Amino acid sequence: MTGSSEPGEPPARTATPNHPASRPETRLVEGVLAVDDLDAFLADLEAIREETGAVVQAFDADRVVDAAHLRLATRLAARSIARGEAVARDPAVEILVYAAGRRQIDRALDLGVSPGARRAALVVADFGDVAGADRPPADLDAAVASVEGLLAASPEPTLGEYDDEAVRGYYGVTDRELAATLGDLADVVHERVALLDVEK
Repeated sequence: MTGSSEPGEPPARTATPNHPASRPETRLVEGVLAVDDLDAFLADLEAIREETGAVVQAFDADRVVDAAHLRLATRLAARSIARGEAVARDPAVEILVYAAGRRQIDRALDLGVSPGARRAALVVADFGDVAGADRPPADLDAAVASVEGLLAASPEPTLGEYDDEAVRGYYGVTDRELAATLGDLADVVHERVALLDVEK
């Protein structure tokens, strides 16, 4: 029965709008993607989603400041969906919206991958317990294996080695803003992601 547990096991997680499973299990896959046909690549991601139940989203790694950037975006997207406040119908797009720190989906799409060979970071997450996501429990092992099969190369993890100019340009971070913060550029981007909730 849904929501029940075997004797001796902790109670099964239940997600309601007031108590969402706001930390879906999330894995990050890094590597080099060689995208010749963007539509074909996006179709491959959709096939992985359908086969494994996982939510999968790809990002241009040069504009991702660190792993925490994507994990925070995924957690906030799950919470937004559970509260019925999502901007996008697709959880993968909602993650993209949060990672971009902006509600305009068209602008958020610029944070995704584009044709050519480039470093990429892919979020693979299980939204099966997130109320309102309408996703089955995910087979994350199978999803990660399938995503890794799309990579042209799998170098050592490099999230955190972003393109400073590309990040500052995308997020509109000025010298003045950086000088006024106690943190660094990554902290400013994390704040942009977190503040998207305030703007809703």
